Amino acid sequence: MFHVERDLGGAAAVPAELEPPASAATVFGDRLDLARRYCTALATAGVERGLIGPREVPRLWDRHILNCAVLGELIAEGASVVDIGSGAGLPGIPLAIARPDLRITLVEPLLRRTVFLSEFIESVDLDVTVVRGRAEQSGVMKEAGGADVVTSRAVAPLGKLAQWSLPLLRDHGHMLALKGSSAAEELERDGAALIKAGAGNAVVLQCGVGLVDIPTMVISAERLPRAERTSLRRAERAAERGGKAVRTAATERGRKRAARKAK
Repeated sequence: MFHVERDLGGAAAVPAELEPPASAATVFGDRLDLARRYCTALATAGVERGLIGPREVPRLWDRHILNCAVLGELIAEGASVVDIGSGAGLPGIPLAIARPDLRITLVEPLLRRTVFLSEFIESVDLDVTVVRGRAEQSGVMKEAGGADVVTSRAVAPLGKLAQWSLPLLRDHGHMLALKGSSAAEELERDGAALIKAGAGNAVVLQCGVGLVDIPTMVISAERLPRAERTSLRRAERAAERGGKAVRTAATERGRKRAARKAK
């Protein structure tokens, strides 16, 4: 087990690059010291164990910790949250620090990552559960299913992510996928896959405006009850048939115009 106290360097000064920006106090409030300890754990044990790249250390606060913590703006009080593919704990641990009212479960398949997560959580006495496994496994669904919210960050393309996230949600629960600047393009590309997986009301949201240099872009989608999924799929198929009919009619008109010109 690594020791957070050792990673903080005891009484030694914290490196300037690990000092939190002023906005961190707004996000974490009186739990800022816990966020500091997490930052230090990532910069030391996280790097040593290959969970965080050394080049990420100078931007841990803005790019990683705050970028994830502001996701709490989109989550209701007291919600149950499952973070899939949690890795080094992003976004789950920053969320747990900033929002102690949330009931958070971290799902991660790799042993070295779950060991890091469990050790840090125990060291700082966070009320967070760690489950080793893949989101699609029956044991994980049994232990973590029925959540209000499923989060993810840099896990998979949206279509695949929906297949893993939605089964862990209760009806009308929300999948919140942290994405970059291409979030809108990804939603447009994979919108049909979301519907096929059972999602609806998909939108791109941003959070952390004024708190992080670049607002966090999030794709939010709702798990629809079975009856609503059926209705949505029927509407989509009808729209597709209508689109095909319009294209066919346009093609036929073009063919006739070409035939007239040929005469």
